Parts: sequence; C-alpha cells; structure tokens
Amino acid sequence: MTKDQLLTRLLTRRRAMLAGTAAVGAAGTAALLAAVTGEEPVRPPAAPAAGPLARRPLKPSAYRLQPLTGYGPPRTVPARPLVRREPFLRISGRGRTMVLTFDDGPDPRYTPAILDTLAEYDVRAMFFVCGEMAADHRELLARMAEEGHVVGNHTWSHPLLTRLSRAQIHSQMERTSDVVEEAYGERPQWFRAPYGAWNRAAFQLGAELGMEPLAWTVDTLDWTTPGTRTIVSRVENGAAPGVVVLSHDAGGDRSQSVRALRDYLPQLLDSGYHVTVPRRQHI
Repeated sequence: MTKDQLLTRLLTRRRAMLAGTAAVGAAGTAALLAAVTGEEPVRPPAAPAAGPLARRPLKPSAYRLQPLTGYGPPRTVPARPLVRREPFLRISGRGRTMVLTFDDGPDPRYTPAILDTLAEYDVRAMFFVCGEMAADHRELLARMAEEGHVVGNHTWSHPLLTRLSRAQIHSQMERTSDVVEEAYGERPQWFRAPYGAWNRAAFQLGAELGMEPLAWTVDTLDWTTPGTRTIVSRVENGAAPGVVVLSHDAGGDRSQSVRALRDYLPQLLDSGYHVTVPRRQHI
C-alpha cells in the first residue's frame, strides 16, 4: 500500500468517526431535553416509502385558518312597514288568486286535519295563531313551516285591543312573535286584530314589530257553527280574484270548518282559482 492510499483511508475513517459522534451527541441532547421538559423529542420525518403509501395525502392541519367574515357584504335589515290607517282586505295578483286564512289556533283537534287537506291539494294557506296556543303546540307551527304555509300574529290571548293600553298591546304582539320565531323559524310578517277591532296603537305597534295588518274579504262565520253546507256556500258565493277568506281552526268546535274545506277547496281549484299566500311586495 502506498503512502497516498494509506492517507486516504485514514481520512475516510476519521470522517465516519466524526459523523457518528455528531449523531450520538444530537441524540444525547434530545434525550436530555426530554428529561428536563417532560416532552417527547422531535424526530426527523422518515423518508417516504416506495409504492402506494408514498402517494397518501397529508392530513389537514389542526390549526386551519377560518374564513374572515368582516369583509363580506353587510346583512340587509328589512325595511319597517308603513303605519297603516286600515288593514288590507284583499290581495293583488295575476288571474284568479285567493287566500285562505285560519284564526285562533293551532288546535291539535282540528289544525292537523286542515293541514292534511291542504297538503292533499298542494295548497298553501295562512294561519293567524294565538301565542298561548302556539306555545303549547309548537310542533304544528313547525309543520306549517315545513309545508310552506304562512304564520301570522293574532295576539297572545285574543283580547279586544281597543280596550288595552299601548304597553299591553305591545306585550300581546311581541310575546306571540317570539313564540312564532322559536317554533316556526322566523318572526311573523302579518298580524290580525282579534274581532277585527283595530286602532291606531295596533297599527303603529304592528309596524314597529315588522308586521303588516291583514283583515279579510269573505267571513265564513264558521264560529257560529251554521252548518257545513252554509260555510261552503259562503266561500263559493264570495269567491273572486283577490279575495281573502276567514275561517277558524280553533276557539270552539271547528269540525264543520274542517268538513267545509274538504268540499270547497277542490271546487275552487276546479273553477280555476289559484289558492296561495300573499307576498308583501305583491299586496
């Protein structure tokens, strides 16, 4: 072996020894830090294996950035309705459009049967509910929401508003709107005064709560239990474009109202009427 070969071998062996010493030193330092801090030493990632495992996607970080919302467009606040001096009595719309409304519920004895008939003919209606009834039968309001009906505010306990103070009227309306929002999913946009007794305070407070006043064109007087045939005749004789029909699904025996709906609804549809619910911009 020549002198040059011997020198090369000695240098190679020295480099290997130095590299081994550095590795041992690093491992010793990591072990010392783990003993002091109680943490696991950080190990370098292993080289990816060959084959399908090498193409496995990395797991997402547990500290992903959340999208910022401060730069999005501001939410639009619905405009407060005008303070009316009288309620709407009918709706405007194209063709032979009518609205069916039911007051005083929901009542588990009659409201489900009315909803069943409406669903059978794929028709939407309005239900002006009393808060104390809605609070006890929230599941019926949830069904109304699922089936596309409109729920309006008919006060909490159906009082004569003209005999109440402004504070009492506000409480009657607001409590009912709160229950409707919880059970139906949104606050009512319509209200109807019990007995059709409106005053300036009712119009003002209704507008403050974001609601428009809606009365009716045809009163079936079903609360007097005049007989199923009489109720049907009143609806059929009063049918006309834009008409709003008043019936009841609570407040007494409403079995006649349930049977009457089964009679006059298909007849209205066969006569070419489009039975629907109003939209505020179209009334």
